[in-house]
Amino acid sequence: MYVRVVGSPAQDAFGPGEDEAADHSGAGGGSVRDELAGIAERVRSARALLDRPLTSYYVIVGITTLLLCLGLVMVLSTASVTDLSFGESAYHDFEWQLVGIAVGLPIMWLLARSSPRLFRSLAYPLLAVSVIGLGLTLIPGVGQSTGGAARWISFGSVTFQPSELAKLALALWGADLLARKERMGMLADWRHMLVPLLPGTALLAMLVLADKDLGTTFVLLIIFLALLWIAGTPGRVFAALLILIGLVLLLLVVTESYRLKRLTGYLNMTNTDPTGPNQQSIQGKYALGSGGIFGVGLGASREKWGWLPESTSDFIFAIIGEEFGLVGTLCVTALYGGLAFAGLRVARRATDTFSRLAAAAITSWIVVQAVVNIGAVIGVLPITGIPLPLVSKGLSSVLVTMVGLGMLMSFARREPGVAQALAARGPGMGGRVLSWLRRGS
Repeated sequence: MYVRVVGSPAQDAFGPGEDEAADHSGAGGGSVRDELAGIAERVRSARALLDRPLTSYYVIVGITTLLLCLGLVMVLSTASVTDLSFGESAYHDFEWQLVGIAVGLPIMWLLARSSPRLFRSLAYPLLAVSVIGLGLTLIPGVGQSTGGAARWISFGSVTFQPSELAKLALALWGADLLARKERMGMLADWRHMLVPLLPGTALLAMLVLADKDLGTTFVLLIIFLALLWIAGTPGRVFAALLILIGLVLLLLVVTESYRLKRLTGYLNMTNTDPTGPNQQSIQGKYALGSGGIFGVGLGASREKWGWLPESTSDFIFAIIGEEFGLVGTLCVTALYGGLAFAGLRVARRATDTFSRLAAAAITSWIVVQAVVNIGAVIGVLPITGIPLPLVSKGLSSVLVTMVGLGMLMSFARREPGVAQALAARGPGMGGRVLSWLRRGS
């Protein structure tokens, strides 16, 4: 007896069989699995790229180069207006910025190839020069005054700001001091962490405050806290220091009328007069808003024509937003974020205590200064008057920052596995040029 099971004619003629449907389902699932596998492979490749020994070094070099180039472009764009208003050449400030970078580049290159032992030997001399320089600014006739604050020392036609050098000096001196104490086993007692680091920081901070520079004082305190955090200060002691520093900063603000005016203007923006007491903050937001997504174009800013105070230094980020738009500001912010990643990676992978502490302190100084500057421009922080590292106009700032980054590059070149990677890469361009010259002679 035969039993025949017959499907519908339509199914027999046109419908897919179960095996065929299963094949299609398997193919679709396989396609999704292949895509997920491809994404996972790309993620693994990216992580492998970041795990290479020279990653930190190349990231620091690349970001430094991009920020220096951006700084030259923006100083030329913004400072030309100020120079013309003072009857000078439109390229006056640009030329000085270019000279500073031209001087800083070989110094940075040499420091990147120097030993951390050299930096440790410079710690105390730099600290002494900083203290003497800050003291000289307080002497009438020696310190050069601008805007009511004598923060510069003049050497002919060149002016230098000792408070910029004080940042680097504190980072190196504090790192060397804590490294020596760790080698002697003294950091188990938190009091040895604070003495003499705390009095030394207080001395620098008081000298900077005497020049009415609260912004730089804040950066010095950030360097101090970064050193203590990396050194392993107990949580209770660190929290107590944070509270103490917060109270001192608040006291410093309320005891100076112009600082209190800035703070109240930040907290209470009821005065929206674009030429009134909140002009800098309001015009800075106008610049950012008028830039839109892609900006009005390089050199086409309107705010730099006398509307935005300090458009070449403290508020140059606002001009970046106006000329390059939201895209430009996000790119600049990402560059400082990349610098933070690379610098902290160097500190984490450092093989000696001094390099770890100094790398963390230098990274904290530069990145936090950028965060404070950008935060003041976009209105999430009060205006402090500190420049955007490597971008704002200022010979002292760009030179000292380049020196600090050169030291950070040196630490990056001493990460585990870097020596082997450099040896496998062969001689650099400088070495190849010297070799070619020797063969020619």
